[in-house]
Amino acid sequence: MRIAPHALTAVAAISVALLAGRVHQTARAEEAPPLTPLQIAALEARAFAAAGAPAGLGAPEAVPVQVRRGETFEEAVRRTGVAPEEASAVAATLSNAMDVTSIPAGQRFETAIARPRGGRGDARLIGLTMRTGPATQLTVSRSFDGALRLRALEEKVTHEIVVLSGKVEGSLSRTARREGAPAAITTAAARLFSHKFDLQRDIRASDEFRYVFDRTVTESGRTIESGELLYAELKGVAFYRFQRPGSDKVEYFDATGKNTRSAFMRTPLERFSRISSNFGYRRHPIAGYRKMHQGTDFAAGTGTPVVAPADGVVVEARRWGGYGNWLRIRHSNGLESGYGHLSRYASGIRAGQRVRQGQVVAYVGSTGASTGPHLHYEIWRRGQRINPASVRTEEGTVLTGAELAAFRAEKARIDRIIAAGGERKVQQPTMAAGLRPAQA
Repeated sequence: MRIAPHALTAVAAISVALLAGRVHQTARAEEAPPLTPLQIAALEARAFAAAGAPAGLGAPEAVPVQVRRGETFEEAVRRTGVAPEEASAVAATLSNAMDVTSIPAGQRFETAIARPRGGRGDARLIGLTMRTGPATQLTVSRSFDGALRLRALEEKVTHEIVVLSGKVEGSLSRTARREGAPAAITTAAARLFSHKFDLQRDIRASDEFRYVFDRTVTESGRTIESGELLYAELKGVAFYRFQRPGSDKVEYFDATGKNTRSAFMRTPLERFSRISSNFGYRRHPIAGYRKMHQGTDFAAGTGTPVVAPADGVVVEARRWGGYGNWLRIRHSNGLESGYGHLSRYASGIRAGQRVRQGQVVAYVGSTGASTGPHLHYEIWRRGQRINPASVRTEEGTVLTGAELAAFRAEKARIDRIIAAGGERKVQQPTMAAGLRPAQA
C-alpha cells in the first residue's frame, strides 16, 4: 500500500510525458492535389463574385466586348464604363502575357463589371477573360486587396473518334444532331445516303443508323474541330471512308470494296422536310385546275443548299417565267436536271460552268409563280421531262489488287474502333502565337 501511491504517480508522469510528446510533434500538412483548369475557372468566378461588391457598387454583371475597327484594346475596355486609369491598368496587366497593341479588330473578351449604386461615377472592373487559342485563355481578376492578377489557363485537348448510334425519330439529320453529331457530319452522311435512298420515302421512324467520326474537344467538352466522317450506316447499308494510295481524293466504299458513289443522286438537297408534290397530274395551287406537274417539289426553307445530282455542265442560270430563278445542268447519258424558284445561285455558277456531283449549285427560294419556299426539281431525258423517281443508273467502280488490300486494312481498323466503342488520345494544348507565359 505504501508503494501504490508512488506507482500511480509514476504512471501519471509517464502518461503526461507521452501526451506532451504528441502535442509538440512537428505538424505535417498534407499536400493539396493540383487544381484542374475547370476548378481554377470556378474559383476565379467565385472570387469575382466575392470581390465584386465594394462599398457603393452593385453586384458585378457580365459584359461581353468586341474590339472595333481602329480601336485599341484599352479603348475597348473603357466602353464598359471603367475609368481611363483602370483601363490602362488592365492593359498593363495583360501585357505581361501578350502584346496588347496587336490585338486585332473583332477580338472578343468577357468582363465582369460592378457599377455605382447611385448611377454616378465610374464602374469597377472585377475580372476579364480573353480566349487566346482553341484551348487557352488569359484571365485578369481583382484580388481582395484590390490588385489585378493575371493567370493563363490551358485546357487539355483530346482527339477522339466517336461511334454514334441511334434510331431515327422524325428527320435523320435532326436525330443525329440531337445525339451529338456536328452539322458537317450529318450533311456528309446525307450526301452519301442520297446515292442509295430516297430520304423522304425510304427512311422510316426507328430505322437504325451509325456514324463514326473524329473530333477534337477540350476538357470542358467544347468541340474545337470537327474531323472526317469515317463510317456511315443506315438500314444495314454501310459506307467506309478510304483514300486510294497516291490520291488526294476521299471516297466511300461498301464492305466489298465497291464505290458507293452512284452515277445519279436520288435527292438534290442537302436537307429537306418532305416531298410536297409528286410528278403527275394535280390541282394547280395558283391556277386552281388540274394540270400536269412535270417535276417533284421538295418542301424546304429559303436558303437550303441545292446540290448537283451528278457531274455535268451548267446550261442555263437565268430568270424563266413562272419558274423564277431557273437552273439547268446537262449530265451524261442524255440526262438534264432543272431547278426552279431558286433564291440565288452559288458562287461561280453560270452557263458553261462545270460542276461535280454533290457540289452546292444554288439555294432554295420562292421566286416566280410560287406559294412559298420550295424546290421544283425536274429531270429531262433527250429533251423530254420524265419522273425523277424513275431514274436508275449504274453503280461506281470496284477496287482490285493493291488498292483492295489497302482498303481492307483500313476497313479492319474502322471495324476495331466500332467494336471498342470509340478511341481517345489526349494532346497538350499549344499557346497561340505572340503570347508569353503569364506572370501572376
